[in-house]
Order: sequence, then C-alpha cells, then structure tokens
Amino acid sequence: MSLKRSEDAGSGALKRSRVRKADSTQNRGGLPAEQVADRYTHIVHPIPPFCRPDSRILILGSFPSVKSRESGFFYGHPQNRFWKMMAAIYEETAAPQSVPEKAAFLERHRIAAWDTIHACDIIGSSDSSIKNVEVNDLSVILDSADIGAIWANGTTSWKLYMKYCREQTGRDAQRMPSTSPANAAWSLDRLIEAWRGIRDYTG
Repeated sequence: MSLKRSEDAGSGALKRSRVRKADSTQNRGGLPAEQVADRYTHIVHPIPPFCRPDSRILILGSFPSVKSRESGFFYGHPQNRFWKMMAAIYEETAAPQSVPEKAAFLERHRIAAWDTIHACDIIGSSDSSIKNVEVNDLSVILDSADIGAIWANGTTSWKLYMKYCREQTGRDAQRMPSTSPANAAWSLDRLIEAWRGIRDYTG
C-alpha cells in the first residue's frame, strides 16, 4: 500500500488510506437519549497518523479532544500531561509546545502516534459519551514501520483496540494510565514512572 505524507503535521504524518467500521455502540454517558441527542456531534478524526520508517513504538489515544482538533495534532489540551511526561522521560529540558516541535520530538525519539477511533458521535471531549464508533485501520502504521509495541493511552483506547483491532493486527496492546487531565488520580510523577519503559523500545 502506498503512503502519502502530509505537509501540515510534520514529515512523519501519513495520509489515511483505509478505515474499518465497527458496529454502533450505545451511549456510555449514562444520560437519557432525549437529553443528549442535540449535544452529540459526529466527527471524523482530523489528524493524520504520525509515523516514520524508524518508529519503534505506537502510542494510541482514543479520539482527539476539542483542543487537539483545534491545534491539529495529538495531545493538544494544555492540561494533558503527555508532552511534559515524555520530556521528563527523555531528559529534555522543556516539553515541546508547537506542532512542529511535537512532531520533531516524536520523530527524534522514534515514536508513532495515532488514535483508535476514526469517527464517532461525541459530546465535546468526553470519552464516556462516545458512540457509533468507526475504528482506524492500523496497518497504515504497522505496515510501514517495525513497531515493537503498541501502547494504549488510557482505558478507553485499550478497550476499543482489544474489541475492534486486536483480531486485525494479531497483536496485544499494553494498557497505560491516561495522561488526560481527567485522570486526576495519577500525578505527573506517577505517570513518568509508569511510562518510563518506553525507552526499552526507542532507546
């Protein structure tokens, strides 16, 4: 399969070429349908996968937050600890801020990034509201790089991967504690310790 690079999200961004459609899921927000129907928005994932031929680990989120969709890159919410955590793990002096800096960070440390969901109905950035899921075809990344491990950033991403993608890839994914600000039970220091093993794959 040929892969086209996107000029907007760094040299490692790949154009999506195939998507698998999953069956519809029920509203997991726990709200009556009449209360949430007008708040749901159907959104197609706007950020292309990021991968280089020398990427060694794939980090999967669930679906980009409102802030990530606005910025056009992964983990764009200023309170998400992902970039601070990664900067600490790789002993960099500061976390990347701009999209080019974030793309360069991933490329430098041989990290591929994408999300499990291609399209869904969602309220804002709420993972618990997600329904009518279509999942991404991860072969776009797995066929283009020697990925040694797949890590799911948070339980929602991991559950979706295991339900819809595990059979396709033939590979397990490691469930990692979410870096989202919604996961307030995990401090930045705890996240750093839990994720530190990424360097076993990337050096």
